[in-house]
This record gives sequence, structure tokens and C-alpha cells, in this order.
Amino acid sequence: MLEHELFILMDLLGTFAFAVSGAAAAREQRLDVFGAYAVAFLTACGGGIVRDLCLGVLPPAGISDWNYVACSGLAATMAIWASAWLDRLSYPVRLFDALGLGFFAVAGAHKALTHGANIEAAIVLGTVTAVGGGVFRDVLLNRVPVILAKEIYALAALVAAIIQVLAEVYRWRIAVTPWFAAGACFMIRFLALRYAWGLPLVSANERQ
Repeated sequence: MLEHELFILMDLLGTFAFAVSGAAAAREQRLDVFGAYAVAFLTACGGGIVRDLCLGVLPPAGISDWNYVACSGLAATMAIWASAWLDRLSYPVRLFDALGLGFFAVAGAHKALTHGANIEAAIVLGTVTAVGGGVFRDVLLNRVPVILAKEIYALAALVAAIIQVLAEVYRWRIAVTPWFAAGACFMIRFLALRYAWGLPLVSANERQ
């Protein structure tokens, strides 16, 4: 029971962080209040909805469980009305995005395993849970999705998902591992942003 509550907590923490990220990004694009709440919700719940659809969990938790809607709404409200606090941060969208990435990767991988997914599918769906919301956010705001840029983004989520899946398969200390996996994801993403790490770009060879 405590284990189940732990993953619910991590899922809600990821929802909160991504909703703040979405609302902050909408504010930067000068959207109205409705647009800010819409972007916040899709950023927070988009990846989980895609995951649940892939698992056949209908209706998805993101639109059927009031906890996720309420958490998203609360985070968006705080981001909108506490904008002066957000302005003190250098990159609020990236910061909260990095915070939510690990939580969602861990919670998504765990949910996939509990619904019968194999190891490979659980890792993929954990990663999709983490990066899906950011893709929705960037597409809605007419930006190149971070996952398609050279930044280390999906790779960080992939590491967290792999750690969580291996922990559950080999029965490591489940109460500790989710926090370690989420922390590893955040550190990879943070260090990548801090030191401008990135994956190599694919460039076409010039033809003579």
C-alpha cells in the first residue's frame, strides 16, 4: 500500500512541476488565462494520457482522476499569480521541466509494469510519459520540441526509466530506488543545461 502511495506521490509531483513549466511557457508567449491553463494541463497530463492509451487504460487517468486535474490547475494558478517569483528564476520552464522529467519517467515505468508490460515496453512508456507533455507544450507554442533538439532530454528520462524497471525486475529496495532514479534524471538534465552538453547533430555530407 505504501509503495502504491509512493508512486502516486511521484506522479503528482511530476504533474505539478510540468504544469508550472507549461504555464510559465504560456506566459512567456503572452497567452490569455484560458490558454495558460490549457497548455499547463496538456504539459502536465499529455505524456500520461499517451501512456495510458498505449496500455489500454481507459479513460486515461489524466482526464478521469480529479487529482491530476486539480494538481494541474493549482500549479498553473500559482505560476500565473506568482509570476513575480518565477521572474526571479533564470529559466523557470527548463527548471520545472527538469524536475518533472524524472518523476514522470519513474511513475510511468512503474505503471507500465503493473499493467503487464514487458521490460522494453515499460522503459519506452516511462520515457514517453516523461517527454510527452513537453512535446505537446512546444507544439502548441509553435516551438521546436526539446526532444528533437540536440539537448540531452529524452536520454535523461530514459536513464531514470531503466533504473526503475531494473529495480522492480530484480527486486531492489523499491522505496529508495524511485527517488534515486528521479534524482539521477534531474542531475543529468541539470548538468547538461549547465555545461551545454548535447548529442551530436546529424548533418548531411556536401556533395561534390
